[in-house]
Amino acid sequence: MPNYSGVWSLSQQFQAVGQGLWPPNFDPDGTFAIFALGFTTVRVTTRNKYTYSGDAVSAGGAATAASCAGSAAGNSTVGIFALGDATGNVTTRNKYTYSGCVVAAGGAATVASRRGSAAGNSTTGIFALGCTGSTSTTRNKYTYSGCVVAAGGAATAASQLGSAAGTSTVGIFALGFVGGASTTRNKYTYSGCVVSAGTAATVASCSGAAAGNSTFGIFALGGGLTTRNKYTYSGDVVTAGGASTAISCSGSAAGNSTVGIFALGYTGTASTTRNKYTYSGCVVSAGGVATAGSYGGSAASNGTVGVNI
Repeated sequence: MPNYSGVWSLSQQFQAVGQGLWPPNFDPDGTFAIFALGFTTVRVTTRNKYTYSGDAVSAGGAATAASCAGSAAGNSTVGIFALGDATGNVTTRNKYTYSGCVVAAGGAATVASRRGSAAGNSTTGIFALGCTGSTSTTRNKYTYSGCVVAAGGAATAASQLGSAAGTSTVGIFALGFVGGASTTRNKYTYSGCVVSAGTAATVASCSGAAAGNSTFGIFALGGGLTTRNKYTYSGDVVTAGGASTAISCSGSAAGNSTVGIFALGYTGTASTTRNKYTYSGCVVSAGGVATAGSYGGSAASNGTVGVNI
């Protein structure tokens, strides 16, 4: 939702109500993202703090265990990082408080898992567990207040290696690997945890990454492609997005309302490359590089206006 300031006439207020923009949101947009690097030459605890202004990369608070193939979601104050594979599937999640970059225990997953995906709003995150020994339909609903974990609406097919992005009301989950690369996406309505069909990807793929704002999500399909899809939430319309600068898979992504930062992941080798995706015009440029070549990471940011702020 856009930010507005100043004096509004009654006619302007009525127009904004009709557009779903009233009352206006004066909360500030997110300023940085936390990237868990995942696997370099081994699993690592390293996290990078990526400040959008100036594309500056610095040290973030380390994970409590070396891990890869995790997932993450959060709101403007905390990010929840499912560690994934820490020499085997784990239930461990870290609660990352953005103020001070403080890392503490989060509410554990209901089943040890890796290769999941996550999206959410300002109150809850939905974690698709991914591989729990085999592909799984299980999703957890993580309520940030109190770190309460409950059952979420199941996926329409057992899967792993997916990706997700969404708005304050729905999350779009690309299922990824469903006995093979898949085009299937689920639309997850947070109210009532209702799962329905989303619009399919343009190409079957897995091991992708996604980020977006309140109007559309950008899905990097992964699977050794440069292809990205632009998923417009209104009408569930899928079109071409700005391509990656290199073929890649097993990346991660986070952003705010104007830019998404995509860590490419595996590009034939563990990569430090990140793309900066400016949503206006779908412009792709160089982002600040990671502190080490890596893949199988995860990422969350300190908020996107209209999504989780």
